[in-house]
Amino acid sequence: MDFALSEEQEMIVSTVRQFVEQEIYPHEAEVDRLGYVPEEIGIEITKKCQQLGFFGCNFPQEAGGAGLNEFDFTLVERELGRGAYALTVFFGRPSGILMACNDEQREKYLLPAVSGEKFDALALTEPDAGSDLRGMKCTARPDGDDWIINGTKHFISHANIADFVIVFVATGEEETPKGMKKKITCFLVDRGTKGFEIAKGYDSVSHRGYQNCILRFDECRLPKTQILGDVHKGFEVANEWLSGTRLSVAASAVGRARRAFELTLPFTAERKQFGQQISKFQGVSFQLADMVTEIDAADWLTLSAAWKLSQKMDCNREIASAKLYATEMLGRVTDTCLQLHGGMGLMSDLPFARFWRDARVERIWDGTSEIQRHIISRDLLRPLNG
Repeated sequence: MDFALSEEQEMIVSTVRQFVEQEIYPHEAEVDRLGYVPEEIGIEITKKCQQLGFFGCNFPQEAGGAGLNEFDFTLVERELGRGAYALTVFFGRPSGILMACNDEQREKYLLPAVSGEKFDALALTEPDAGSDLRGMKCTARPDGDDWIINGTKHFISHANIADFVIVFVATGEEETPKGMKKKITCFLVDRGTKGFEIAKGYDSVSHRGYQNCILRFDECRLPKTQILGDVHKGFEVANEWLSGTRLSVAASAVGRARRAFELTLPFTAERKQFGQQISKFQGVSFQLADMVTEIDAADWLTLSAAWKLSQKMDCNREIASAKLYATEMLGRVTDTCLQLHGGMGLMSDLPFARFWRDARVERIWDGTSEIQRHIISRDLLRPLNG
């Protein structure tokens, strides 16, 4: 791995960071207060991202994207992580799973998603099935050439702005050495389809304005042409295309932690107590040293996993390690930055209370810390039959 970024990669970093600073930061406080993104702001961010040539940058050029590899895209996600999710979602990065589209679906879903004409949302989680995808209760049964879906999904990020949803449902069962498990199939469901409802979700303390939604399917009839991939092979589709989402979470955590630290460092050199800068106190200076060390460690762990992924190497454990460490690091750093600002750290005049609140969900979504530890330990022990 070459530890130096190329000139092109440096340009990617500076371009995206400048975009976040100019187009995202100015709206963050308002969106946090409102709890939603005004429509005109979302449209404007999308338009400017398209003009910049970065919309769908995670897709190959033949699909209309910028053709960034996994490493370069991780650099993009790291810079976007500095901004509020509620706003950066309009800096379009459609789900990579759309690369599984067939020719007909490519024209209807893939190309419009990459160009920014349509937004997608990914629906996996259910009230009784989070990390345990095989335990999902949302089902689809065949009816002639159609499939009929019934059930509920929740915690579906930004489904409120989605034109279509990529949804995973149970379509049967199979016997395995560990007992019966659900067969999973992936469907593409358009907003407005009869029997399909996108409802407002829960009020979250993390990422205010970044909506989670509840999806309800009530005898929702879909033609077989809406199947993404093959019948009963949705789990395989998910495994192939979704591992990178954990890497994106890790990269975002690094970006947000770096921003919090960069805002805190000069404050400690300016703020005076007992006649001297607070950075002169060992209790403060050592915390600064610990924070930057942890941020750098998470950064390199994440970039190393991204490099391996871009080289098509097996790196499931490395991605899990990056997601685990970076998100837990973010919690520690935002808490420390808030603490160093004293009482003002909790006030809405400064962004630290928001950073602190937002950090909490990162250890939960896209696989909890416990799930990441399971993935890591399983990878270590399998060769030993452990």
